[in-house]
Amino acid sequence: MKLLIRNLTRNTTEAELKALFEPFGTVQSCSLVLDKDTGISKGFGFVEMPRIGEAKAAMKNLNGKDVANSKIRVKKAEQKVTKSNTDAAESNE
Repeated sequence: MKLLIRNLTRNTTEAELKALFEPFGTVQSCSLVLDKDTGISKGFGFVEMPRIGEAKAAMKNLNGKDVANSKIRVKKAEQKVTKSNTDAAESNE
């Protein structure tokens, strides 16, 4: 399950983010979204956990947690809708 983590401080590292989620289970991947020009974190990122139960436990326990004086928000990441997906849906109507 892919999780979206918001409200991270700009100096949070991927290693710190991964370490936050590892107590709840296996972390398949972890990535911060960076500003293209500066390379500085935009304050949010994604964590993928292969086991749904572990991901839900992490979400429940970490949502609203104070990390580096910032209350993080953790929720299931929405599927990204691509233009080809919307075109296919429109042609089926």
